[in-house]
Amino acid sequence: MKTRILLVEDDLTLREVLKQSLELEGFSVDSHSTLAGAKAAWAYHLSTPRSPSNLSIVIIDLGLPDGDGSSLIRLVRSQSKLPVLVISAREDDVSKINLLDAGADDYLVKPFSIGELKARIRVALRRHSPDQHASIDEIRIGELEINLPKRQVKRLGERVHLTPTEFNLLARLLSQAGQVVTHRQLLNDVWGAEYVEHVHYLRLYMTQLRAKLEVDPAAPELLLTETGVGYRFCELSLPTE
Repeated sequence: MKTRILLVEDDLTLREVLKQSLELEGFSVDSHSTLAGAKAAWAYHLSTPRSPSNLSIVIIDLGLPDGDGSSLIRLVRSQSKLPVLVISAREDDVSKINLLDAGADDYLVKPFSIGELKARIRVALRRHSPDQHASIDEIRIGELEINLPKRQVKRLGERVHLTPTEFNLLARLLSQAGQVVTHRQLLNDVWGAEYVEHVHYLRLYMTQLRAKLEVDPAAPELLLTETGVGYRFCELSLPTE
Protein backbone atom coordinates (compact mmCIF):
# COMPACT_ATOMS: atom_id res chain seq x y z
CA MET A 1 0.00 0.00 0.00
CA LYS A 2 1.35 3.41 -0.96
CA THR A 3 2.00 6.05 1.65
CA ARG A 4 -0.59 8.78 1.08
CA ILE A 5 0.29 12.43 1.64
CA LEU A 6 -2.03 15.39 2.10
CA LEU A 7 -0.14 18.26 0.46
CA VAL A 8 -1.40 21.84 0.96
CA GLU A 9 0.45 24.48 -1.08
CA ASP A 10 -1.08 27.46 -2.90
CA ASP A 11 1.81 28.06 -5.31
CA LEU A 12 0.76 26.11 -8.41
CA THR A 13 4.27 25.56 -9.77
CA LEU A 14 5.72 24.40 -6.46
CA ARG A 15 2.68 22.23 -5.73
CA GLU A 16 2.99 20.41 -9.06
CA VAL A 17 6.76 19.96 -8.70
CA LEU A 18 6.32 18.51 -5.20
CA LYS A 19 3.43 16.28 -6.27
CA GLN A 20 5.26 14.86 -9.28
CA SER A 21 8.53 14.36 -7.40
CA LEU A 22 6.85 12.59 -4.49
CA GLU A 23 4.78 10.38 -6.80
CA LEU A 24 7.98 9.34 -8.63
CA GLU A 25 9.25 8.19 -5.22
CA GLY A 26 6.21 5.96 -4.81
CA PHE A 27 4.06 8.21 -2.63
CA SER A 28 0.39 8.89 -3.35
CA VAL A 29 -0.36 12.63 -3.12
CA ASP A 30 -3.68 14.37 -2.48
CA SER A 31 -2.88 18.03 -3.21
CA HIS A 32 -4.86 21.17 -2.38
CA SER A 33 -4.32 24.91 -2.79
CA THR A 34 -6.68 26.23 -0.10
CA LEU A 35 -7.35 25.75 3.59
CA ALA A 36 -11.00 24.90 2.86
CA GLY A 37 -10.02 22.15 0.43
CA ALA A 38 -7.50 20.72 2.88
CA LYS A 39 -10.01 20.70 5.73
CA ALA A 40 -12.55 18.92 3.49
CA ALA A 41 -9.91 16.30 2.65
CA TRP A 42 -9.12 15.91 6.34
CA ALA A 43 -12.80 15.45 7.18
CA TYR A 44 -13.00 12.71 4.54
CA HIS A 45 -9.94 11.05 6.05
CA LEU A 46 -11.63 10.96 9.46
CA SER A 47 -14.84 9.56 7.97
CA THR A 48 -13.04 6.62 6.29
CA PRO A 49 -10.51 5.39 8.88
CA ARG A 50 -10.08 1.95 7.25
CA SER A 51 -9.78 3.14 3.66
CA PRO A 52 -6.69 1.83 1.81
CA SER A 53 -6.19 5.38 0.50
CA ASN A 54 -6.09 6.87 3.99
CA LEU A 55 -3.53 9.51 4.92
CA SER A 56 -0.11 8.91 6.49
CA ILE A 57 1.28 12.45 6.74
CA VAL A 58 0.22 16.08 6.23
CA ILE A 59 2.52 18.61 4.52
CA ILE A 60 1.26 22.17 4.73
CA ASP A 61 2.27 25.68 3.73
CA LEU A 62 1.20 28.46 6.07
CA GLY A 63 0.32 31.37 3.79
CA LEU A 64 -2.85 30.13 2.08
CA PRO A 65 -5.30 32.39 0.22
CA ASP A 66 -8.21 31.67 2.57
CA GLY A 67 -6.44 31.50 5.93
CA ASP A 68 -3.35 30.53 7.88
CA GLY A 69 -2.27 26.91 7.70
CA SER A 70 -1.63 26.82 11.44
CA SER A 71 -5.37 26.30 11.98
CA LEU A 72 -5.14 23.00 10.07
CA ILE A 73 -2.20 21.95 12.23
CA ARG A 74 -4.27 22.48 15.37
CA LEU A 75 -7.23 20.65 13.83
CA VAL A 76 -5.14 17.63 12.84
CA ARG A 77 -3.37 17.51 16.20
CA SER A 78 -6.65 17.74 18.13
CA GLN A 79 -7.98 14.68 16.29
CA SER A 80 -4.97 12.58 15.39
CA LYS A 81 -1.30 11.77 15.98
CA LEU A 82 -0.61 11.84 12.25
CA PRO A 83 2.75 13.54 11.51
CA VAL A 84 2.55 17.14 10.28
CA LEU A 85 5.37 18.77 8.31
CA VAL A 86 5.33 22.54 7.73
CA ILE A 87 6.87 24.09 4.62
CA SER A 88 7.10 27.87 4.79
CA ALA A 89 9.10 30.95 3.87
CA ARG A 90 8.80 32.13 7.48
CA GLU A 91 12.18 31.49 9.07
CA ASP A 92 12.05 33.46 12.32
CA ASP A 93 12.38 31.53 15.57
CA VAL A 94 9.05 32.76 16.95
CA SER A 95 7.14 31.26 14.01
CA LYS A 96 8.95 27.94 14.40
CA ILE A 97 8.29 27.83 18.13
CA ASN A 98 4.60 28.66 17.74
CA LEU A 99 4.08 25.99 15.08
CA LEU A 100 5.95 23.29 16.98
CA ASP A 101 3.96 24.19 20.09
CA ALA A 102 0.77 23.94 17.99
CA GLY A 103 1.65 20.35 17.14
CA ALA A 104 3.78 20.37 13.99
CA ASP A 105 6.40 17.61 13.92
CA ASP A 106 8.91 19.41 11.74
CA TYR A 107 9.49 22.69 9.91
CA LEU A 108 11.20 23.14 6.56
CA VAL A 109 12.10 26.65 5.39
CA LYS A 110 11.71 27.54 1.71
CA PRO A 111 13.57 27.22 -0.54
CA PHE A 112 14.48 23.59 0.10
CA SER A 113 15.60 20.66 -2.02
CA ILE A 114 13.29 17.80 -2.92
CA GLY A 115 15.85 15.46 -1.41
CA GLU A 116 15.66 17.23 1.95
CA LEU A 117 11.84 17.09 1.90
CA LYS A 118 11.87 13.35 1.15
CA ALA A 119 14.32 12.77 3.99
CA ARG A 120 12.14 14.74 6.44
CA ILE A 121 9.07 12.75 5.32
CA ARG A 122 10.80 9.43 5.91
CA VAL A 123 12.04 10.52 9.35
CA ALA A 124 8.53 11.63 10.35
CA LEU A 125 6.94 8.40 9.11
CA ARG A 126 9.57 6.26 10.82
CA ARG A 127 9.12 8.16 14.08
CA HIS A 128 5.37 7.51 14.00
CA SER A 129 5.58 3.85 12.92
CA PRO A 130 4.37 1.10 15.30
CA ASP A 131 7.85 -0.46 15.24
CA GLN A 132 9.43 2.77 16.44
CA HIS A 133 7.03 3.04 19.37
CA ALA A 134 7.51 -0.63 20.26
CA SER A 135 11.30 -0.25 20.34
CA ILE A 136 11.56 2.86 22.48
CA ASP A 137 11.69 1.13 25.92
CA GLU A 138 15.33 0.06 25.57
CA ILE A 139 17.77 2.15 23.56
CA ARG A 140 21.41 1.57 22.67
CA ILE A 141 23.21 4.47 21.07
CA GLY A 142 26.95 5.03 21.07
CA GLU A 143 28.29 4.36 24.55
CA LEU A 144 24.85 4.53 26.15
CA GLU A 145 22.24 1.97 27.16
CA ILE A 146 18.94 3.53 28.27
CA ASN A 147 16.15 1.51 29.86
CA LEU A 148 13.10 3.74 30.18
CA PRO A 149 10.79 1.45 32.23
CA LYS A 150 13.59 0.85 34.77
CA ARG A 151 14.71 4.50 34.60
CA GLN A 152 18.30 3.33 34.19
CA VAL A 153 21.17 4.66 32.09
CA LYS A 154 24.53 2.94 31.57
CA ARG A 155 27.60 4.28 29.82
CA LEU A 156 30.21 1.74 28.74
CA GLY A 157 28.40 -0.75 30.97
CA GLU A 158 28.63 1.41 34.10
CA ARG A 159 25.53 2.83 35.78
CA VAL A 160 25.11 6.60 35.35
CA HIS A 161 23.33 8.34 38.20
CA LEU A 162 20.66 10.74 36.96
CA THR A 163 18.44 12.76 39.25
CA PRO A 164 14.68 12.24 38.76
CA THR A 165 14.43 15.57 36.91
CA GLU A 166 17.40 14.77 34.67
CA PHE A 167 15.87 11.42 33.75
CA ASN A 168 12.45 12.97 33.10
CA LEU A 169 14.07 15.51 30.77
CA LEU A 170 15.97 12.78 28.92
CA ALA A 171 12.84 10.65 28.59
CA ARG A 172 10.84 13.60 27.25
CA LEU A 173 13.44 14.27 24.56
CA LEU A 174 13.62 10.57 23.68
CA SER A 175 9.85 10.46 23.24
CA GLN A 176 10.35 12.62 20.15
CA ALA A 177 13.87 11.57 19.16
CA GLY A 178 15.04 13.36 16.05
CA GLN A 179 12.43 16.05 16.52
CA VAL A 180 12.78 19.52 18.02
CA VAL A 181 11.00 19.98 21.34
CA THR A 182 10.54 23.64 22.25
CA HIS A 183 11.69 25.21 25.50
CA ARG A 184 8.08 25.75 26.56
CA GLN A 185 7.11 22.14 25.84
CA LEU A 186 10.02 20.79 27.86
CA LEU A 187 9.48 23.14 30.79
CA ASN A 188 5.74 22.43 30.85
CA ASP A 189 6.11 18.64 30.64
CA VAL A 190 9.06 18.22 33.02
CA TRP A 191 8.58 21.04 35.55
CA GLY A 192 4.95 22.13 35.10
CA ALA A 193 2.98 24.97 33.52
CA GLU A 194 4.14 27.51 36.10
CA TYR A 195 7.75 27.10 34.90
CA VAL A 196 7.34 27.66 31.15
CA GLU A 197 9.25 30.96 31.25
CA HIS A 198 12.14 29.60 33.36
CA VAL A 199 14.49 28.73 30.51
CA HIS A 200 17.53 28.99 32.80
CA TYR A 201 16.34 25.80 34.60
CA LEU A 202 16.34 23.98 31.31
CA ARG A 203 19.80 25.22 30.30
CA LEU A 204 21.24 24.16 33.66
CA TYR A 205 19.83 20.64 33.43
CA MET A 206 20.88 20.23 29.80
CA THR A 207 24.42 21.15 30.81
CA GLN A 208 24.30 18.51 33.57
CA LEU A 209 22.90 15.85 31.23
CA ARG A 210 25.55 16.51 28.61
CA ALA A 211 28.30 16.27 31.23
CA LYS A 212 27.02 12.82 32.19
CA LEU A 213 26.07 11.41 28.78
CA GLU A 214 28.14 13.01 26.04
CA VAL A 215 31.67 11.95 25.05
CA ASP A 216 32.48 15.63 24.62
CA PRO A 217 29.91 17.86 26.36
CA ALA A 218 31.27 20.91 24.52
CA ALA A 219 30.49 19.28 21.16
CA PRO A 220 27.34 17.23 21.85
CA GLU A 221 26.24 14.53 19.42
CA LEU A 222 23.17 13.26 21.30
CA LEU A 223 21.56 16.21 23.06
CA LEU A 224 21.41 18.89 20.39
CA THR A 225 20.52 22.57 20.60
CA GLU A 226 18.13 24.22 18.14
CA THR A 227 19.15 27.82 18.75
CA GLY A 228 16.31 30.02 19.93
CA VAL A 229 13.77 27.19 19.66
CA GLY A 230 14.56 24.22 21.90
CA TYR A 231 16.44 20.91 22.01
CA ARG A 232 16.31 17.53 20.34
CA PHE A 233 17.75 14.11 20.93
CA CYS A 234 19.50 12.83 17.81
CA GLU A 235 17.62 10.59 15.41
CA LEU A 236 17.50 6.94 16.54
CA SER A 237 18.15 4.11 14.09
CA LEU A 238 15.92 1.10 14.46
CA PRO A 239 17.68 -2.25 14.79
CA THR A 240 17.68 -4.35 11.64
CA GLU A 241 16.93 -8.06 11.58
